[in-house]
Amino acid sequence: MKAVNAEIIAIGDELLYGQIMDTNSHWISQQLDQIGVRVVRKTTVGDNERDILEAFMKAEVRADIILITGGLGPTKDDLTKPLMAKYFQCEIVPNEQAIKDVETFFAKRGRELTPLNKLQGHLPSKCTYVPNERGTAPGMWFEENGAKWMSMPGVPHEMKYLMEAFVLPKIKEQFSLPVIYHKVIRTVGIGESWLADLIATWEDQLPEHIKLAYLPSLGQVKLRLTAFGEDHQQLSDEVQMEVKKVCPLIKNYIYGYDQDTLEEAVGRLLKSEGKTVSLAESCTGGYIAHLLTSIPGSSSYFNGAIVPYHNQFKESLVDVSSQTLRQYGAVSEETVAEMANGARKRFQSDYGVASSGIAGPAGGSKDKPVGTVWIAIASADGLVTRKLQLAYDRQLNIEHTATAVLNLLRKVIKKQ
Repeated sequence: MKAVNAEIIAIGDELLYGQIMDTNSHWISQQLDQIGVRVVRKTTVGDNERDILEAFMKAEVRADIILITGGLGPTKDDLTKPLMAKYFQCEIVPNEQAIKDVETFFAKRGRELTPLNKLQGHLPSKCTYVPNERGTAPGMWFEENGAKWMSMPGVPHEMKYLMEAFVLPKIKEQFSLPVIYHKVIRTVGIGESWLADLIATWEDQLPEHIKLAYLPSLGQVKLRLTAFGEDHQQLSDEVQMEVKKVCPLIKNYIYGYDQDTLEEAVGRLLKSEGKTVSLAESCTGGYIAHLLTSIPGSSSYFNGAIVPYHNQFKESLVDVSSQTLRQYGAVSEETVAEMANGARKRFQSDYGVASSGIAGPAGGSKDKPVGTVWIAIASADGLVTRKLQLAYDRQLNIEHTATAVLNLLRKVIKKQ
């Protein structure tokens, strides 16, 4: 079955200036993927005639469906409607139903309809008018130059209404759509290249209609299997068979699948084992506690946390000895060991977790440069510590440390 390709064009200077984030394209991509349409390109252009027309020209070469958001307001900087008329060589004419709908929209809200607002009901003669019950900017559907075109407002709730009420049903009506099936294997604690080496033989033997993508992030790599075909159940079965083949090769690094997060996976382990955890966070400043408590039901395994940022509170709150701090410093294996034990004792938990480091950008030394972090897990089975040598970016160091701590806790619970 032939693939159906789409391109999304987001129009507006505010997107390029970074004043507004383009969440529309992300959401549209998700909806198209669910019905078997493959997004081949996302383009963002400013309110510039030449750039918009060039985007239209390039999109129709590579896409069967072109979805446009933004630039449909009543002011002079909103160029989408006049440029679509120019591109398709047609006039903008009054549309009686569109004008009536705009008048009704304003009347229901007790607002005056200005001449500028009334122009919202004037549309390119070649378009099919698509009513927008959430606003005044109409949707416009074109079937021109061998492609299907839809222009929608940039306001997210208006765009979503038009997509759900008209665009998605229209696409399913006009195209014979393939099935696109995804399965994500989530791994942690191994780099992309090492992971690729472990599964190279398996990857080389994948069927032609099943593709593998590596999606790395901080301390984690997602393996996304994408299958293309006509039967959803058949694709699901085939992908699941491949998952069963690869899992034994990397089982120690897999923490979940699809939408699972590392904090969810750790929470499930704690709950299944009937265990509890507590934290003493220094360099991470409570970020690990935030991750764990963002999961509903975490009160069944999360006992509490302390952020003893200054040394005096490491002593008074989690029982780090002054001698340890003087001899080894706050960023040391000895200090995080005492912090982890102190947190475990203070909150009467099964696992005590600690972090202490130099998040940056200042505060480093020759012996302990920025990015030096120690983490520890204390339990009835003993103590496990790790030293991390991270980068110079403060937020990245915090997030990377949190990932390392959660992964170490996961491994300790599983006795890996």
